[in-house]
Amino acid sequence: MCLEKVTASKTPFPVVQFLAPKYWPTWLGLAIVRLITLLPLRTLAALGHGVGMLAYHLGSSRRNIALKNIQSCFPEFSQERCEQINKEHFSLVGQSVFTVPANMWIKGHRFAKRVEITERTHYDKALADGRNIILLAPHFVGLDAGGFAISQERDAISMYQYAKNTLMDEIVKRGRGRYGGVLIERKAPLRQIIKAIRKGMPFYYLPDQDAGRKGVFVPFFHPLASTIPALGKFAKMSNAVVIPIKTRVKPKGAGYEISFGEPLNNFPTGDDIVDTTTMNRAIEDMVRTMPEQYFWVHKRFKTRPEKQETFY
Repeated sequence: MCLEKVTASKTPFPVVQFLAPKYWPTWLGLAIVRLITLLPLRTLAALGHGVGMLAYHLGSSRRNIALKNIQSCFPEFSQERCEQINKEHFSLVGQSVFTVPANMWIKGHRFAKRVEITERTHYDKALADGRNIILLAPHFVGLDAGGFAISQERDAISMYQYAKNTLMDEIVKRGRGRYGGVLIERKAPLRQIIKAIRKGMPFYYLPDQDAGRKGVFVPFFHPLASTIPALGKFAKMSNAVVIPIKTRVKPKGAGYEISFGEPLNNFPTGDDIVDTTTMNRAIEDMVRTMPEQYFWVHKRFKTRPEKQETFY
């Protein structure tokens, strides 16, 4: 199916604004990373694997956090399998150190060659039917590549968190929005997101980080996880269908595979607990297909219900 793509206008990069000495270390770091990302994707994957293994062996804190998450979510797995998933995960995270900026900078036609989109029947049908769409995109290591691929086809929106380093913030916003993606800061008014969805822009929604005391506690696999109960509200207010999407990093720098699931059924119900539980179940289904690719180094269970002991 051929989809219309509207190219977003770009303003010149405000170089003069970032010439102060405090930005020089950032410029140096960007220059080094930029040179490295000129290497072929397979080479970047190999370098990233080395970085990931170094972090695995030296970063005991994050290694233990990830292992605790994996063991808690998959109690049926043996210790050996959990540790193997953890090693593979660190390898993928290490690769992303190089591949994410590379995907932000390379030519669009080169990036398109790195991506394979499969199982897109439900997404294409929703587009053909003129439906408003929310793409449920959990935190897999290849998350950014999925967002780039979606926005290459048509303008889409996503949320981001403002970086304290204003130069890095500008670089990231321009990189992630290079194909027409529109980034909305997490603290922006809700109406901005709803308005964009109603205009027909798919919403690439990242739902699964610890929500602190603002969230509701619903199961994520087995433990309770503090989760923002926003997806049901977004879907109701924009009259949108919710379609799961996952991005798999292929082995040895072979690129990415993006696939869409079936739309969430009977969603939303209007009950925050029911809807948020349904969302987490959909995420679990995706994680089970490639557990090593989920972002386990995040403290997903940091916030606990009252009177429960610390998780980590």
